[in-house]
This record gives sequence, structure tokens and C-alpha cells, in this order.
Amino acid sequence: MKTIPPSFFALMSSIPKFLVTACIFLMLAGTASIQAAPQGFMEGHLKIVSPRAVEPSDNMPRPAVAPETYAEYPLIVLSRDGEKEIARMTADENGNYRVALPPGAYILAVQDRTTKRVRGKRQPFTIVSNQTVRVDMNVFAGFR
Repeated sequence: MKTIPPSFFALMSSIPKFLVTACIFLMLAGTASIQAAPQGFMEGHLKIVSPRAVEPSDNMPRPAVAPETYAEYPLIVLSRDGEKEIARMTADENGNYRVALPPGAYILAVQDRTTKRVRGKRQPFTIVSNQTVRVDMNVFAGFR
């Protein structure tokens, strides 16, 4: 059986305790990040509805929304209580959006809806790991 030389104990006592503590903390933090639940996704379509004159028939073609119009209505993901902004996004030229989020409960809302005189009902949704949830948003623009 080997004996431990006295120089080993002298070396160990010279290592600052905070260094050992820091190493343990980093190992635990690494383990926690490995065990974190994978993200899920929320995707949907932004529909912009504007007031228009009454048309004689629903068979008449509707004017298309210009692609740059979607940028005027950024969407925000809020915490479950609606107090904290989690993410911000803008729909693409076709009105589609997608965002990766950690598992949990959220609310989708239109940014600055009161200052822009926009109506858009807040949409609650829940993210599950490795799954995609669809949340469409209808925005009624130009109302007073």
C-alpha cells in the first residue's frame, strides 16, 4: 500500500477554497443546463382587418395586404401574468411568424395596440418541449 507524501497535503492546503467552490458550482451549472427541457415552438398567422365600405357582394375580390404592412404590427410574447416581455417578433411578408420558447404558459399580444388604435385580443398559449403550438392573431386596424 502506498503512502501519501506530505508534500501532497501541503499542496492541497495551498489551493484557495473559493477555487474549489467555483469548480463545484461550474460542474453543477453544466449538469443543470444539460438537463434543461428542450424548447418548443409557437407559430401562427397575422391577419390584418381594416374597415372598408360595405360591398354589394362577398364574391367581390378583397384587396391584398401589402407585405410591408405586417411590419407595422409587431407581436410580443408576454409572461403568463402579462407583465414581462419574453420575445418580440414581426410577421414575414406572408403574415406568418414562428418563435422558439422554453416550456411554459405565455400570452401573445400586439405591441402598442392602444397607441396605434388597434384591436387584437390577447391569446394565451402553452409551450411543450419539442412541440409546436399554433396561435393565430387577428388585428383590427384603424378603429377609434
